[in-house]
Amino acid sequence: MMQSQSQSQSQSASASASESQSQTQSQTQTQTQTQTQTQIQVEHETLYTYQTDVELAHHLAYLRPLTSDWQRVLSSKVEIHPTPSNQSESKDAFGNVRSFFTLDTPHTKLIVRSLSTVALRDRYAKFDMATAPEWEDVREALSYALDRAYLPASEFAFPSPYVPRLKELRDYALESFTPRRSIALASQDLCTRIHRDFKYASGATEVHTPILEAFTNRAGVCQDFSHILIGCLRALGLSAQYVSGYLLTKPLPGQIKLRGADASHAWVAVYCPTAPGYWLELDPTNDVVAGPGHVRLAIGRDFGDVSPLRGVIRGGGEHVLKIAVTAEEIEQPAG
Repeated sequence: MMQSQSQSQSQSASASASESQSQTQSQTQTQTQTQTQTQIQVEHETLYTYQTDVELAHHLAYLRPLTSDWQRVLSSKVEIHPTPSNQSESKDAFGNVRSFFTLDTPHTKLIVRSLSTVALRDRYAKFDMATAPEWEDVREALSYALDRAYLPASEFAFPSPYVPRLKELRDYALESFTPRRSIALASQDLCTRIHRDFKYASGATEVHTPILEAFTNRAGVCQDFSHILIGCLRALGLSAQYVSGYLLTKPLPGQIKLRGADASHAWVAVYCPTAPGYWLELDPTNDVVAGPGHVRLAIGRDFGDVSPLRGVIRGGGEHVLKIAVTAEEIEQPAG
């Protein structure tokens, strides 16, 4: 009998704006060379314990961080036990690094451990949200027109398996997206409202809980908060990406950081032509703009595109899943 597995998470407005985007990218590339960087090491361990032998397993993992002008991958490795009989890596349609592996040796445990170190810079430190284009102009640029050049960001304006287009989300979003408002300011306001109006509650939802149920109950986890923000933006004709990753957390004064006590995280990137990299990343769970503590793992339309680990197995019976994540800042020598 074959069964599926999926690991949950607790991932130019006009032709003239294209020229502006090139100038913005050039400026931000220069800025990143002089900004202070934060180095973060992330260890992510997944343990599956099965009731009976798994005879055959095929798995897909998204556990290697993305590389960009603001996130430099210093090292990254993925260890798998038992050793796969076949393993390969490639990039998907969104540029994420994905790992395929097959296990054809009977096993009752599967351990997948990734260890990565990245150097991050604050890409939005000098970004002025008030100067971003009006959201209606961005929506118009993303819409189809016979004589208009294809805009790659428009791929993220459509509904996706976890994020259907819903009138309820559109109505909720319009309170923030008043006429002629900056897309950055409107998106930030919507992010703040979701953080204020929704309760973060582990166990309130499951990985496959419909977005409308989480929206109606006003409760969920980072995956739900992100899907709701994405759904609101897309309902207005805007483009939004689901970002999978990790968040650097620090213990309270006088306390020590517990290894394995962190978790995977998720936030949202909204298409904003004048933002560094053309996308403004917002974290509705914490009501912040993504900063040098947000480690980007993968981007997609929704969680389904970037689940850290999933697969199909034969056998195994019932299973128990344990996940341990530790994100730590690496102190750099002075001077």
